[in-house]
Amino acid sequence: MSDKTVDLSKFMDGDKVIIWPAKKQAKLAVLEYLASKFEVGKFYTEKEVKEIINHFQAFSDHATIRRELYDNYFLNRESDGSRYWKEKSP
Repeated sequence: MSDKTVDLSKFMDGDKVIIWPAKKQAKLAVLEYLASKFEVGKFYTEKEVKEIINHFQAFSDHATIRRELYDNYFLNRESDGSRYWKEKSP
């Protein structure tokens, strides 16, 4: 990300993401926020990841968010998707 800070309040209502950003920098900021809800070194099932994501977003697209968290290196996973984990804080 650049030095410019993203105002997450544009995309949030309380602690829930209500708008998925179109711009890459904002999307990464939202993903960083969502990734902060996972503990470093703890293993999660796909169902647990879904539950955490759904708790902090309001537009019911956990699959896209899960994929974005993985594709942008906020979460790692087994190749078969059987478990996910956060290796370090972004």
